[in-house]
Amino acid sequence: MIETSDSGTLKLLVTTVQELSLARDLEAVMKIVRTVARKLTGADGATFVLRDGNLCFYADEDAISPLWKGSRFPMQTCISGWAMINKVPAVIEDIYQDSRIPHDAYRPTFVKSLAMVPIRAIAPIGAIGNYWATHHLPTKEEVNLLQALADITAVSIENVNVYRELEQRVKDRTAQLEAANNELEAFSYSVSHDLRAPLRSIIGYANVLEEDHARQLDDTGRRVLQTVQQNAGKMNTLIDEMLQFSRVGKKPLEKTPVDNEKLVRSVIEDLNHSTPNNASFEIAALPPVTADEVLLQQVWVNLLSNAVKYTSKKEQPIITVGSYKNGNEMVYLVKDNGAGFDMKYAEKLFGAFQRLHRMNDFPGSGVGLALAYRIITRHGGKIWAEGKVNEGATFYFSLPINPQ
Repeated sequence: MIETSDSGTLKLLVTTVQELSLARDLEAVMKIVRTVARKLTGADGATFVLRDGNLCFYADEDAISPLWKGSRFPMQTCISGWAMINKVPAVIEDIYQDSRIPHDAYRPTFVKSLAMVPIRAIAPIGAIGNYWATHHLPTKEEVNLLQALADITAVSIENVNVYRELEQRVKDRTAQLEAANNELEAFSYSVSHDLRAPLRSIIGYANVLEEDHARQLDDTGRRVLQTVQQNAGKMNTLIDEMLQFSRVGKKPLEKTPVDNEKLVRSVIEDLNHSTPNNASFEIAALPPVTADEVLLQQVWVNLLSNAVKYTSKKEQPIITVGSYKNGNEMVYLVKDNGAGFDMKYAEKLFGAFQRLHRMNDFPGSGVGLALAYRIITRHGGKIWAEGKVNEGATFYFSLPINPQ
């Protein structure tokens, strides 16, 4: 319990607690504490000592003239070590009358009296000292204030250590993820390139066989040839998508204002030309956003082509494109009344090469949504989906309205 009637002192302690709660490194803690330690008691000097094995490290100070900043002394030969070893404050009115004081170390200084308190009662990790240039017997109130500051400091140092450990874990985890991601991209790129040459050969020879020798093949032979050509085409598409997936992570974002309505109508027009369908498109307001237009176009292509594909077996396919504002984000959506999906598998939707439907029912590689996920997350947004089997699906993605 701090016994003081000085409201200014209590206010100083409260302010100190607030400042220390925001400190993120030991230097910041020491800077705050060294100044406050002097103010609390009106001392002529204050020092911040850290335990360094069997040494006392005088890490910082605030005084009318230099003391021992940067010096290290054996625990058994200095008063800060005594306070840490005995886990109690040391209060000395006349340093030259106390056998615990190494007098020679103090003679070049202004110090006549002192109070030294341990930082942390159990297994002290340091000490805080106050010094006076004239003989002064530190009062119980002054010692209590100094000890209160030391207790607050102990908690602050623990917080700094926890913060530093968490920060390092985040850095290590980020580095691991980046390394794994780079390895995956390199592997994908390498595999794609390595597969190109033999695939070109397969496609080339299959085409030669069709053009020059088709008449010599019976029906079974022609079906086999057609199967080879179809599967080679699928593999070629898969390689293209793998390359595209690996490149998205490397391409720097080139953000500009994007007219989403114009972009979506252009994508739909291209889809109608390349993929015959009888889908009815309903386009609501689509506010512009700042993004990489080429990559954002790829997101719209993937989501809209998916909607067309999964409504292809409906008599009256309806695809709705819309948006709404959510705080500092703009959310865009593509809704369809197609095959839908079971929500318990929703987490698999955005994984590379993950599929929730059979290839025979709806063709595709499973790369499109993974590509959209990577593009949106690189923009600082989110992408998710809701669906119900045979009742359609809605895909959402959000983008910051004012991206940094």
